[in-house]
Amino acid sequence: MTTCVGEIAPIRGPTYPGGPHPGEVVLERVLSKMKKPIHLLRVTTLSQLRKDGHPSFYGFGGHRAADCSHWCLPGVPDTWNVILYAEILSF
Repeated sequence: MTTCVGEIAPIRGPTYPGGPHPGEVVLERVLSKMKKPIHLLRVTTLSQLRKDGHPSFYGFGGHRAADCSHWCLPGVPDTWNVILYAEILSF
């Protein structure tokens, strides 16, 4: 099991070593078959590469174990917002 506890640097390189998230692959396949065009804001890889950006012990149930899905440092969610804002302005 991978942990983000004590991580202080992002993963180097442009690709996540674990490969694409299985849900992302399924979603892209479904979206490609839709008749109405859908724009997917791809932030999965960005988030995966920032393993240092979200080590937190303050998730569900309090201070028991590291919860790598809750960000305690600015960075990853802020970047999502900037990307989303840029996409909105581009329409």
